[in-house]
Amino acid sequence: MASPVLDSPATPAATAPPPTRGTRVSDLPEVRWAALSALAFLCALPLDLAGAPGWAWGPLYAVCYVAGGWEPGWAGLQALREKSLDVDLLMVVAAIGAAAIGQYLDGGLLIVIFACSGALEALATRRTADSVRGLLGLAPEKAVRVAGAGAGDGGGETEEPVDVAELRIGDIVLVRPGERLPADGTVLHGASDVDQATITGESLPAPKAPGDEVFAGTLNGTGALRVRVDKDAGDSVIARIVALVEEASATKAPTQLFIEKIEQRYSVGVVVATLALFAVPLALGADFTTTLLRAMTFMIVASPCAVVLATMPPLLSAIATAGRHGVLVKSAVVMERLGAVDRVALDKTGTLTEGTPRVIEVRGDENALALAAAAELPSEHPLARAVVAAARERGLRVPDADDFASVPGEGVRARVEGREVRVRRAEGEHADTAVEVVVDGAPAAVLVLADRLRDGAPEAVAALTRLTGTAPTLLTGDNAGAAARVAGRTGITDVRSGLLPQDKVAAVREWEGAGSRVLVVGDGVNDAPALAAAHTGIAMGRAGSDLALETADAVVVRDELAAVPTVMALSRRARRLVVQNLVIAGTCIGALVVWDLVGHLPLPLGVAGHEGSTVLVGLNGLRLLRDAAWRKAAERG
Repeated sequence: MASPVLDSPATPAATAPPPTRGTRVSDLPEVRWAALSALAFLCALPLDLAGAPGWAWGPLYAVCYVAGGWEPGWAGLQALREKSLDVDLLMVVAAIGAAAIGQYLDGGLLIVIFACSGALEALATRRTADSVRGLLGLAPEKAVRVAGAGAGDGGGETEEPVDVAELRIGDIVLVRPGERLPADGTVLHGASDVDQATITGESLPAPKAPGDEVFAGTLNGTGALRVRVDKDAGDSVIARIVALVEEASATKAPTQLFIEKIEQRYSVGVVVATLALFAVPLALGADFTTTLLRAMTFMIVASPCAVVLATMPPLLSAIATAGRHGVLVKSAVVMERLGAVDRVALDKTGTLTEGTPRVIEVRGDENALALAAAAELPSEHPLARAVVAAARERGLRVPDADDFASVPGEGVRARVEGREVRVRRAEGEHADTAVEVVVDGAPAAVLVLADRLRDGAPEAVAALTRLTGTAPTLLTGDNAGAAARVAGRTGITDVRSGLLPQDKVAAVREWEGAGSRVLVVGDGVNDAPALAAAHTGIAMGRAGSDLALETADAVVVRDELAAVPTVMALSRRARRLVVQNLVIAGTCIGALVVWDLVGHLPLPLGVAGHEGSTVLVGLNGLRLLRDAAWRKAAERG
């Protein structure tokens, strides 16, 4: 997936790496085979149910079986060579067994479910890998290394374009306006505002002066900087983000291994029992056809079709309902996990807030806002856009300005209607960001700017507290003052500010190490490692970074924070239905298996019982498709 590289093309340092090729659905063979299998099944189904002759629907079922079953079947055979038996192979065998006794629909449905599950997993894996690779493209490939006695102040120096990989600790690099920083380091000379939202999540560019720390991949503003390289490329913060995402994703493997062990035992048990039901009576002189039918009946009634449908319909219905209401849940596993969350961590900028500054107060002469807007109009700085927007929202006339100049670290100045107007950062302590408007050398007003709180944020925080029994924690890279202000307005008491990505991961691991199942909600690149490390991660989708969207398990497409507790409540209801369905399916399968083992279960009755339980649990799970399910979840959340 291509990364947005905003470096100026005029200099070697701004040369961007080739964009990473994005994942297309058609690129993945698993998706193509699953689509073909599902299409063939959907074409065969109405013909079969309508009583059409076998030649009309038989070939379609055959395509369904081959397209959806050859890959897991081949993988299962390969596993057998390694003396391992997985449930995928058992499903293929059960589907073939169903077809062998005329139950083509039952086997086809099983094949389609497993093929689609594998396709979704392959797509999610590929897209996440693309996003991780794209993150590395945020840092430029080239840098301008400065050499000479005057490297710190611009005198008598030489400039040499070099590959970023060649930079060493202690080198001095020149970063021009609009370029991205090539390495982590310390500013030696110059002043500028640096957009480092990808690293810290700050909503506003941070002012940088000599002695300040800067990070690779962040975007320089209007000033030129000379930076001493403090870390090798492989040790930069952005490189560590990539490593953290990969490492945190890998920590989920033990859970998957546990599931595979359960599948292995179940598969072996069913196969052994089926072979015993066939071989033992046959060795004692039983009739071949009768024994084979009994063994095949056991294979059918013991197959986990009903168990699969006991689990999938409630979760898939919940996923569909959530999708209609602006929440993309990436898999049934994620939907199930959301209901188990008992602790929530929230990012600030872009999650609790909208991520864009707004003028919330004018202290002093209101007319000074119009003069400030005129002076700021040529600037592209986020604060400048906020001042201009505030003046227009208040219906003020924004006059023309002349002699515009922007001085990094000192703000802007211009001549407006014959008066000299300067807009600069206000001195003194302010809870929010503040700029001072100076007209003809005299202070005229102070404009207070803040990131706007999302609608319904306090209510969402309260709902999350009710659901989990624990108040959410605020994890942010922003400063303590801004974090405290947002926390106070939303009712959050546990605040951790000034965090780098690895600090957020450490907090998540601390809680999970104590037994909590943590949900992290964020939107930025800096949130991606925590999203991956958490039990479950949700990204705010409208302004979320590519990596956050791909790393997260779910995405709130419409940026409605209230949707987070609602989808959690919906997940809990789905989990309750799953338990109900498992009880129904387990009871039916158990009764049919016992009947087949100790008595004589007629094949048609076995199939009818198996299919009946499958239909029953399927219909029970589909109850969550109704919009009423979302409304009830919102009320409970």
